Amino acid sequence: MKEIELKYGCNPNQKPSRIYMEDGSELPVSVLNGRPGYINFLDAFNGWQLVRELREATGLPAAASFKHVSPAGAAVGLPLDSTLAKIYWVDDLGDLSPLACAYARARGADRMSSFGDFIALSDICDADTARLIKREVSDGVIAPGYTEEALALLKEKKKGNYNVLQMDEDYVPGPQEKKQVYGITFEQGRNELDINSGLLSNIVTRNQEIPQNALIDMKIALITLKYTQSNSVCYVKDGQAIGIGAGQQSRIHCTRLAGSKADNWFLRQSPQVMGLQFAEGLGRADRDNAIDVYMGDEFMDVLADGVWEKTFRVKPPVFTQEEKRAWLDRLQDVTLGSDAFFPFSDNIERARKSGVKYVVQPGGSVRDDAVIDCCNKYNMVMAFTGMRLFHH
Repeated sequence: MKEIELKYGCNPNQKPSRIYMEDGSELPVSVLNGRPGYINFLDAFNGWQLVRELREATGLPAAASFKHVSPAGAAVGLPLDSTLAKIYWVDDLGDLSPLACAYARARGADRMSSFGDFIALSDICDADTARLIKREVSDGVIAPGYTEEALALLKEKKKGNYNVLQMDEDYVPGPQEKKQVYGITFEQGRNELDINSGLLSNIVTRNQEIPQNALIDMKIALITLKYTQSNSVCYVKDGQAIGIGAGQQSRIHCTRLAGSKADNWFLRQSPQVMGLQFAEGLGRADRDNAIDVYMGDEFMDVLADGVWEKTFRVKPPVFTQEEKRAWLDRLQDVTLGSDAFFPFSDNIERARKSGVKYVVQPGGSVRDDAVIDCCNKYNMVMAFTGMRLFHH
């Protein structure tokens, strides 16, 4: 197929809309089901690049959950323990395939942001992954292929209208990329930077020890940032992004936003949240919303008399600031990546509160020494890559 006509562009008033190859060649993507839109394809193609690079960098199946051209989550296919399986609402599915584990992690890290996502998978979608996808609120999925059972399951979703895309994994784009803004054409070389171990070799702190799992997390952070709207930072732990801050004008705001998401990911694993007794029949999305409010400053919105009964079978106690801080103090060995240099040490101070031990960033600020000193104060390890990863 050389062209796919779309219903409309970013908004319903933006017509006509289509995707096509400028040189007249065949598109490297096939629509197996549904009618994907303009934003769906933007998410799909950005997500595909991300998971393909994660697969190449780690050797593990990878998945991403995309919303509005930034990842809400990204992960590789490491096994889930019982706690993660429960907070990701997959503990009833039994042992999952590595690819399904990758998507459970990508979706589960920030379930609020992943609601209505577009999914990218690095490997052929299997039945385990399709069963997980089928019961989540999602707009579509892109993968290099689907098993017969997986495709049949996905075609049943959304009354038969779920978007299923198949990407030609042998497709290689040209070295130059173009886009238009206000009728003016922009052209640049594609960002083909290889995120490898050599890029992480310039360690600038007194602590020089980066274990293998942290090196993998650094690669995940940088590859995720490569496809996240800038400014952006990414917190990673144990093979998955746990907090992504995207599109903020100030880097400290990115660090705070992503840090709050990382905190929420860990707070969901606390006894106070794991022990919540939800009302019978409450759906996963409603449970996610209730948990988010319960852990936040507006907790009375779900705990007030006459209100809590709609969500819980038993009224839970207030999760106090002191209790939350005590639990968060257990979060350790988190990796923080940034798409550009940290201009002030306040980013490191905030990151420390979310358990950050390993930092990777380009470096190059006039205040690098202050940032390094702050890392040394907390015995953190920081690597300078020398490479910026802005994405717009």
